[in-house]
Amino acid sequence: MLVLTRRKGEQLVITMGDQTVYVRVLDVARDRVRLGITAPLDVAIHREEVARRIASNENAAGGYVTMEATTAR
Repeated sequence: MLVLTRRKGEQLVITMGDQTVYVRVLDVARDRVRLGITAPLDVAIHREEVARRIASNENAAGGYVTMEATTAR
């Protein structure tokens, strides 16, 4: 796991092949961090609990999507 420190207004860049995702720290208040994500339209962005629900529904429908028990990326 890569651990980074960013301040409000700073961002990180994730490059996957020819696609780039930007994650900007919009606000930090108490124990919450608001992130702004800019990504190509064909890159799915979900909160972990939503991604798990989607994967579970696809598996139940005979799909092939699986997620690890712990996702630390």
